[in-house]
Amino acid sequence: MNRRSFLVGSVLFAGGAALAGCTSDPLNKNAGAASGAKVTLQQWYHAYGESGTQQAVQRYAQEFTKANPDIAINVSWIAGDYETKLNSAMLTAQAPDLFELGDFRYQNVKNGLLAPLDDVIAPAKADFSPAALDTVTVDGKIYGVKMIDDVMMLYFRKSALQAAGVQPPQTFAELLEATRKLNTGKQKGLYVGTDGVGEAATLLLWSSGGDFFDSSGKKVAFASPEAIAAIAGLKQLHDTGGLLQGYPTDWSDPGAFANGATAMQWGGLWSLPDIKKALGDDFGVVAWPKFGDAGKPAFGDAGKPVARVGGWYQLANAKSQNLDAVKKFIDWLWIKNADLQKDWCVKYGFHIPARKPVAAQTTEFSSGAAKDAVTISQQNGKSYSGLWNKASATLFLQAATKIANGADPAAELGDAAKKAQAEVDKQLA
Repeated sequence: MNRRSFLVGSVLFAGGAALAGCTSDPLNKNAGAASGAKVTLQQWYHAYGESGTQQAVQRYAQEFTKANPDIAINVSWIAGDYETKLNSAMLTAQAPDLFELGDFRYQNVKNGLLAPLDDVIAPAKADFSPAALDTVTVDGKIYGVKMIDDVMMLYFRKSALQAAGVQPPQTFAELLEATRKLNTGKQKGLYVGTDGVGEAATLLLWSSGGDFFDSSGKKVAFASPEAIAAIAGLKQLHDTGGLLQGYPTDWSDPGAFANGATAMQWGGLWSLPDIKKALGDDFGVVAWPKFGDAGKPAFGDAGKPVARVGGWYQLANAKSQNLDAVKKFIDWLWIKNADLQKDWCVKYGFHIPARKPVAAQTTEFSSGAAKDAVTISQQNGKSYSGLWNKASATLFLQAATKIANGADPAAELGDAAKKAQAEVDKQLA
């Protein structure tokens, strides 16, 4: 599952106290003492599944120390449940000075665990898309620097659409029509996940111009009349008869699309190389279509095509004794060093560099569907709020699943919104 997986074996590159489940890499052992550095920073990564990533982050650390002899970097490669281990470590004297995180948590800011990085990101702030900044912005301050963008989008089989006489859908009405027409019996029209829901409810909400929270960012808003109308589209998708369900692999895996079980599939950028290998140039990508026909969007003129953008951020421990050195390293690697940013994104997997100018310089994204994916990510990308935690997401998904199977949208979303607001209030209390 590439960088989205938290599994694989573990290695602790640096010297110092060993962590449970980690081993020491002698090539970097006692790096600070060997280099004569005055400061040794502890940096954490989750154990990526892509070959070469361990060696890459070790090399970045060594190159930084060559350029900055007073600062050494010890890199810890953490296997298993990375976020749980990180949360536990952050409450101890063994907390890392800097670390990566995929799902940003508002609670960490509230608890004083994260240092704002506005001064680091300010010179390059315009290089990042709104989706890369919104998630890590709390009360006007930015708490993370995006390392990679993983965009999720709608894949379509060109030959199948041409045979059915349909164009890549731009509105939800066109998506419904395409899903019906592309259902040939042997091949279904659309795959959004084995449960027939996946991220579709979120996409319907966002593509209508709505969101999980109102403009205050703290009031749950997915049960408004407009949101209810949009999410009710799940039942319409199911009623087309063209929605693939129960496939052995979920939407995050390209199998259903690459094997011809569906003509369209919601999927991630990480699948693009495998799809290209299977289908050649017989595929394209678009954002999830906007909800509502032209002139009739659910939220006035706000409806637009959307894509979800995930990825990983570099964060700083607010309690680090060497915060200036931490910021210097983050600035060197994730702001100034374009070559290493490109190396990290495309040499060991397939990810978009988070900074727009760096993405534009990356030849792997210079043409075809890969180029379209960058445009979709930067122009249509949205990401979850730091307040949107697992408990709230579970409540929303449960309601969406019931709606897809015929339950009353207003009742289900109204109940889920009340419970989700209680979860949000716990975080804010």
